[in-house]
Amino acid sequence: MEKAKVYFTDFHTEAFGDGLPTKLKKLVKNAGIGQIDMDGRFVAIKLHFGELGNVSYLRPNYAKAVVDVVKELGGKPFLTDCNTMYPGYRKNALEHLQCAWENGFTPLSAGCPILIGDGLRGTDDVLVPVSGGEYVKEAKIGRAVMDADVFISLTHFKGHEATGFGGAIKNIGMGCGSRAGKAEQHSSGIPKIDENLCRGCLACLKACANNGLEFDKAARKMRVNLENCVGCGRCLGACNFDAIAFDFSAAVEMLNRRMAEYTKAVLDGRPHFHISLVVDVSPNCDCHGENDVPILPNLGMFASFDPLALDQACVDACMKAEPLPGSQLANNLAKPGFVDHKDHFTNSRPESEWRSCLEHAEKIGLGTRKYELIKL
Repeated sequence: MEKAKVYFTDFHTEAFGDGLPTKLKKLVKNAGIGQIDMDGRFVAIKLHFGELGNVSYLRPNYAKAVVDVVKELGGKPFLTDCNTMYPGYRKNALEHLQCAWENGFTPLSAGCPILIGDGLRGTDDVLVPVSGGEYVKEAKIGRAVMDADVFISLTHFKGHEATGFGGAIKNIGMGCGSRAGKAEQHSSGIPKIDENLCRGCLACLKACANNGLEFDKAARKMRVNLENCVGCGRCLGACNFDAIAFDFSAAVEMLNRRMAEYTKAVLDGRPHFHISLVVDVSPNCDCHGENDVPILPNLGMFASFDPLALDQACVDACMKAEPLPGSQLANNLAKPGFVDHKDHFTNSRPESEWRSCLEHAEKIGLGTRKYELIKL
């Protein structure tokens, strides 16, 4: 496979010159987004709205810049993300939209509608075949994401406590999975029910298609039938009271490979384009209700038709940068006896691992890790 083209521009601006949103527009246009026929087509722009309390997510101004370009090309854009599998402010569409609004994402600020991809409860998904999948045969993807004619990812490139960094592949693969899809990627087991939180409402029982749940009428509590449960995650989306949870038991390498396969399911068969901003590089995911100081400086904006090449280019740029003083990364390196892994993301979170994701993505034909960096 020939090298993919990855376009890059830094965050420098001139006084009284173009601002960063305008610079982002120029980047995506130079990277060739205009080659995609968007005229009259629905265009999903996938990004992370940020958990409440976190302020390192991408500002709405960047999303508006991409929306403006899509509109210029005749597309009908909408911002989207899918619900989370864990308790928080984004586990159903009502709270998710409220969170997005509080974090500045509204139809007015974004210039387009905002849709939660997997519906009200996180159960509105479709089964999408994974061509060449080794671990996932059918991915559970939010219906609105798959209904779009064109797919664009807008990613905040940052650190991550499990996958090393959160780039385009994580934004797409994990982000577009429904609640059940996220559970499939994260876990290798069955759900657990916290009886202290269970209300006995039977909503999860109605959602189960495999006789994997049993209701204890005397205790008025739901129980898991270990013989029948297949770990599909449908009950997770049905529960309004956070009584059902999955262990995050999958090995990181398994998580990374499933994530790559979910990404392939989302992208196969339709036009797609990808943008990553290496800015406010927090050590943890934007799913956290807080963010620590950045571990690396703001490096720039990257764009490509190849999400794998994009992730590789971003991680390469990060590895060349110097850790920021006082950050989690710098503090770890200063600890007596700390083993330097010669890898900023591993040094920041030694329990994390990212290479298996990129290696598997290349293996299944998601893209190439070889790229030509074109600086604008």
